[in-house]
Amino acid sequence: MVAGLGNPGSEYAGTRHNLGYDVIARLAREFRIGLGAGRGDFLSGRGRIGGKPALLLVPLTFMNESGRAIEQALDLHHVAPADLIVVCDDVNLPLGQLRVRRCGSEGGHNGLSSIIERLGSEGFPRLRLGIGRPPSGVDRADYVLTRFRADETPEVETMLDDAVDAIVRITRDGFERTMSIVNQRRVPADSPDSEEA
Repeated sequence: MVAGLGNPGSEYAGTRHNLGYDVIARLAREFRIGLGAGRGDFLSGRGRIGGKPALLLVPLTFMNESGRAIEQALDLHHVAPADLIVVCDDVNLPLGQLRVRRCGSEGGHNGLSSIIERLGSEGFPRLRLGIGRPPSGVDRADYVLTRFRADETPEVETMLDDAVDAIVRITRDGFERTMSIVNQRRVPADSPDSEEA
């Protein structure tokens, strides 16, 4: 199961916090997976990615309640948390940088925090997409709801393509090999990710 986090509603489309939604949309388009209403607070669709069966998921809850939709979907489809990949934005990573982790803390991300709370565990994989830190004087909560500047768009497009490629690699080659490729870019020394297991 690949779940992309974001906020529902057109007013949030294209914002930094909705990169998870954007990755799922690209996966659905590339692998011709239709997304429809599920028996819960989410859209979902089945298909094949990297030659393996996959279920795409878009929570319809707001970000800070993502765990409710994820929990519903895992229970409905009998998927273990270890077989879930959560895709989300991350202010602790520079714009364009990806990080794959098999587990870890929420890193200040409300969506991950909600999932950890509902599942009672940090033991689920995640793919995080860097959006950079807020400019000086800009509140983090406001920053993640902004849209990317025109000069950032090329980097964002490349990052989204790389994220799709990372998901394909995970399903085809496994986590260890994917992490050795995706995580090779330098992690800033002040990033919590530098100490995360």
